[in-house]
Amino acid sequence: MILTNDSTRLLLTAACFLGYGLVCLAPWLRLRRKRLAAGLVGEAAARAPGWIVAHASQTGNAEALAGQTLETLRLAGIPARLCELSELSGADLQAAERVLFLVSTYGEGDAPDAAATFCSRLMTRALPLPKLHYAVLALGDSSYGQYCGFGRALDGWLREQGASSLFERIEVDRGAEPAIAAWRQQLSHLAGTSDAPDWSAPDFGAWRLAERRQLNPGSPGAPIFHLELEPEEGALPDWQSGDLAQVAAPGDPSRPREYSVASIPADGRVALLVRLHLRADGGAGLASGWLCREAAVGATVRLRLRQHRRFRLEANAGRPLILIGNGSGIAGLRGHLRARALAGQGRNWLLFGERNAAHDYHYAAEWDALRGGGMLAGLDLAWSRDGGAARYVQDLLPPRADALRAWLDDGAAIYVCGSLDGMAAGVDRALEGILGRAYLDRLIAENRYRRDVY
Repeated sequence: MILTNDSTRLLLTAACFLGYGLVCLAPWLRLRRKRLAAGLVGEAAARAPGWIVAHASQTGNAEALAGQTLETLRLAGIPARLCELSELSGADLQAAERVLFLVSTYGEGDAPDAAATFCSRLMTRALPLPKLHYAVLALGDSSYGQYCGFGRALDGWLREQGASSLFERIEVDRGAEPAIAAWRQQLSHLAGTSDAPDWSAPDFGAWRLAERRQLNPGSPGAPIFHLELEPEEGALPDWQSGDLAQVAAPGDPSRPREYSVASIPADGRVALLVRLHLRADGGAGLASGWLCREAAVGATVRLRLRQHRRFRLEANAGRPLILIGNGSGIAGLRGHLRARALAGQGRNWLLFGERNAAHDYHYAAEWDALRGGGMLAGLDLAWSRDGGAARYVQDLLPPRADALRAWLDDGAAIYVCGSLDGMAAGVDRALEGILGRAYLDRLIAENRYRRDVY
């Protein structure tokens, strides 16, 4: 058969359209194949509850990993939703087919604040879950006796309810990369994809130690230093009050130390408050010793900033704030107060405790200036070595119960920053005694009770 010029052009045009159609069809076919593997095509996809990625984080690590987990599922074409653990109801668990739990433990086996209402509502009772398939990524610190205690408790409770584990619980010791890689591998296997996003943390940048000064000379406690750092190259990165800085000390770069940022971007530098850790043999802690003693002003510090969503102001930026802390915990509270002053928001009440008024009243001149400028409506102080009725910061709360209730009735949020042992537990007990546990749990659910404790 002999083709005319017109016939040739028609065939070429048809071939082009066919090739273009195949190019467009290929991604859809890949997505359909993935959804078929998950049983989520057509009407089934519309009816399926999808996967749930639930996180319970104290300082943001579990939340960040949960976000990366969600992205991996979505790239595989698997519908999924992300939520905080305490947002899950019993009905959610009974309807879901697959839930991935990424949960932290803090202190000696304690559940993070983000899991408080889940524990009280669900883990205290039987809840049949015969349909549920789940997996647990438990984050913890093996230096504590109850390593990954909450993750283990959650895993055990789910098994007792008849849920089936997709694979054995994975435990992560202080952010260990091999354990996170094992989770990612299991996740890729479940999702049927190797096309996963990059999970690596951002590199540490080079920062210059621009200033260091001791805040408590003569104190009976360990020395505490105010540090200021600036990037050696490039612009100052953005952050919000409440965020954290991770520092990689030269002697142990694989275990970065986290510190609350005590400044805001408008200050032009990242400020940290570091207490020198002194061991029983008289030696100094590896990271704190280097930051407080060994690194000369002008030295390079490997640092990166990390979001701490559970301690940011966010939706609480327009509320009155009750800020409670002790010791070096004043760092995170200072960041919030500086942000509030910059925004012209003066409904702030600071309650702070330390050892001695003469030596440990950190940033006293700043608090006086804020009070004089109408940016600090309340200031209450407790000194453990000076005597008096209120020796610790939690002792300040019962005498101020009426004022506390009035602030909360006006919509205030509570932020607590400082030591887990003693202070944070003591403050929580004092608040419970004044407000009742149910009221306190409601504040947690409303994100109006936030803690950065260590």
